[in-house]
Amino acid sequence: MKRRSLLAGAGALAAAPLIDVPAAQAAQPAQAAQKRKVMTGAEVLANDSWRALAGQKVGVISNPTGILPDYQHIVDTMHASGQVNIVAVFGPEHGFRGSAQAGGSEGDHVDPRTGIMVYDAYGANADKLVKLYTQSGVETVVFDIQDVGARFYTYIWTMYAAMQAAVATGARFVVLDRPNPVGGAARGPLLQPGFTSGVGQEQIVQQHGLTVGELARFLDAEMLPADAGGRLADLTVVPVTGWTREQTFADTGLTWVMPSPNMPTPDTALLYPGTCLFEATNLSEGRGTTRPFELLGAPYIDHRWAEALQARDVPGVEFREAYFTPTFSKQAGKVCGGVQVHITDATRVEAITAATHMMVEARRLYPEFDWRGDGGRWADLLTGSTRFRDMLEAGAPAAEIVGAWRKELSEWNRRRDDHLLYRGARR
Repeated sequence: MKRRSLLAGAGALAAAPLIDVPAAQAAQPAQAAQKRKVMTGAEVLANDSWRALAGQKVGVISNPTGILPDYQHIVDTMHASGQVNIVAVFGPEHGFRGSAQAGGSEGDHVDPRTGIMVYDAYGANADKLVKLYTQSGVETVVFDIQDVGARFYTYIWTMYAAMQAAVATGARFVVLDRPNPVGGAARGPLLQPGFTSGVGQEQIVQQHGLTVGELARFLDAEMLPADAGGRLADLTVVPVTGWTREQTFADTGLTWVMPSPNMPTPDTALLYPGTCLFEATNLSEGRGTTRPFELLGAPYIDHRWAEALQARDVPGVEFREAYFTPTFSKQAGKVCGGVQVHITDATRVEAITAATHMMVEARRLYPEFDWRGDGGRWADLLTGSTRFRDMLEAGAPAAEIVGAWRKELSEWNRRRDDHLLYRGARR
């Protein structure tokens, strides 16, 4: 019998908590919640002494973002408590402890702090994870990673591969939910058939507007039957409490831990679903600076780009003329002219719209503007089809490019509605 459950849904659409927390245990977290208002799924479960995981052999997929309010990692806390039998940890891109750069991982190793075996899950497919689950004896898989809401951020695809492996092995799958730091509005184009890759394995939109718990529910219902031959035997989402869809990360009172080395602030996350597209160009997207995805430019860019963008009156942002020298990645060691994107109203930011205006103006002003050397293939994978690149190269205005995905975005919003857990504006 399939089991779908929500635990402690005070901030979600679940009718009532399924965990009965003793009053003495609940007193201090309740006081903290009054100050912070938002509690992660990990905190909800920790406040209940991890009872939902008792008596099970647990494998944890996490990274440095899997923390509790005392800044301790859930794996360290679970292990120290003696109440959770962790038999394996699985590290995504950048690794479990976060020591690797973009496109890297920490490999298989024994965690020196806990003595638990850590397996490299970055890029692992379901077949590899099935072997690892079987080898380590995993019965329950726990996922706790702070996502940033973009289709090409790889953690959600590590989660999906882990879900497929759980279908194959019959393992229980538990998502400790965290807020979507860019809010609950969906934006951008839908990935089209033929453009799947490690930065987009299923047909979801570029800024999906879901928490990882909601996305797990969507993937379980909509994608797993075709990809894995069935749904999860037991999917449990422990919801965030006190979060609504209008809220960005700054509204939560939670501590921002960098989900990856080039995601230093919540402002970075707000811009990333759009400005990450500059990875596909010969401009620096700010890697190798202290403000990646906020500083963008190239040696051939001058003051005209910022001036043109300021005249566009793009919602929620301002563009300041800026100069910087990346220490690594594209344009390393070269002085780049460009812009810093400053967020003036987080509630109005539409990152993909802003990035579209930026690309249109860069291409119009500078003959040197080009793709990064692959003919635009990376742009196609990031945007999910050739349409964005084709329209840009044809000289289409930004409003026309953004309007091209309006119909598919509306259909996405309709499809995801049944899987939403949190109140507030959906579009």
